[in-house]
Amino acid sequence: MVDSTANNSSGDKCKIKIIQNGASEKKDYYDEFTPPDGGARSWLVMLGSFFCNGILFGVINSYSILYESFHDNLKKQNVTDPTSKAGLIGSLAMGTVFFVSPVSGVLTDFAGIRTTTFLGGLIASSGMLLSSFCVDNVVALYFTYGIMYGLGGALAYTPSLAVLGHYFKKYLGLVNGLVTAGSSLFTISMPYLISAFLHRFGIEWTLRLIAFMSSFIMLFAFLFKPVNPTLKFKKVSLKDAFNMSLFRNRKYVIYASTVAFSLCGYFVPYVFMVAFVEKVFGKGVDAKLTVSCIGIASGCGRLIFGFIGDHPKVNKIFLQQLSFLVIGVSTILLPSAGGSYTLLIVLLLFLGLFDGCFISILGPIAFDICGAAGATQAIGFLLGLCAVPLTLGPYVAGLIYERTDSYTLCFVLAGIPAVIGSVAMFLTRCVKSTPKTLDPCAETLNGKPDEGTERTCPAEEEGRL
Repeated sequence: MVDSTANNSSGDKCKIKIIQNGASEKKDYYDEFTPPDGGARSWLVMLGSFFCNGILFGVINSYSILYESFHDNLKKQNVTDPTSKAGLIGSLAMGTVFFVSPVSGVLTDFAGIRTTTFLGGLIASSGMLLSSFCVDNVVALYFTYGIMYGLGGALAYTPSLAVLGHYFKKYLGLVNGLVTAGSSLFTISMPYLISAFLHRFGIEWTLRLIAFMSSFIMLFAFLFKPVNPTLKFKKVSLKDAFNMSLFRNRKYVIYASTVAFSLCGYFVPYVFMVAFVEKVFGKGVDAKLTVSCIGIASGCGRLIFGFIGDHPKVNKIFLQQLSFLVIGVSTILLPSAGGSYTLLIVLLLFLGLFDGCFISILGPIAFDICGAAGATQAIGFLLGLCAVPLTLGPYVAGLIYERTDSYTLCFVLAGIPAVIGSVAMFLTRCVKSTPKTLDPCAETLNGKPDEGTERTCPAEEEGRL
């Protein structure tokens, strides 16, 4: 499950003034505040962020439960390719979260943490509510469930993580781990909750209940008040907002491209696992347990490999390669477990464990390759690049299933890109990284400060730096 983080761990805020008097320049740097690292409000903020992450990704990662209902509705209407079209509804939500992530980070800088989170909760819950009135219209579901819920999720997700840097510095790593574990915890429980809703209320009211849960994100947004006073808003250019120097870092370009390719089949098990289990093992087994197992193992993987990745002698890119290799091989072997439910669970536990490894070290690798100044946008651009393969993967797998009536080829082809990517990532060792990536909040524009002006980094508006 993907819910990668990009926090600024420094916690310090700095304002840069540039005053040009003839040939002389004067720069004043001063610290504005230090995060409290504790207290009732800090822990309430952490809980709010925990529930935001849990609700958003718990719903997205449990889509295979809703997939069955959408698929059955499409079949009753004699819609062509119902498997691929039902799969595309959920993959659009995941892809939109990734695609909007770079813009979400910039919008958080400009509009503020509270406003962006509230807007995200409003759009996500509205999209889910509207979906309940168009369950028989797949095109409408593409927009309401896929795009609207994904857009709202992206807008709420980024600021819910960014706010942690306002309240924690010393314990930021621990808090970040606890917050991101929320998605794993909700992924464990959400399949059973959604399944109970479907059985008791039907698909329409299930979506309305999910919309109600998502609306709590708007309430959590009121907790996300930055510690330091909000500074006066100042307009800056797009060149300042987007750190395009990242794309001159060849190691980052190779790394990001490889990760995006490796994720072509990543979301396929999340969409089709329940349908696969019911087709192979029948209704007598607990198909929901498969999704929960991935969530449990992923949560453990984040803690284990997050700790391992902090060791200075550990090669984080090698861990990334290992995670893609295991994820790919596990996905390829899923059809071979058709005769053993126990073997299937073991494969899913391995998949989830190294899924947690993949997620936990995305941020540290970005810091290693791009430096602290470029890490946040490096992750944002990476997630945006991954949007297309994550969206198309389940759709293509659905088309394959429609023509073969088997999930074997779907899972085999879904796992191959991850295996290839694990090998292709060796190319990162052939080039040197550029850790001192240009900071879009640097004190000069094109190397020359604006005469007689004061430039303020847009991140200051919410104290992101």
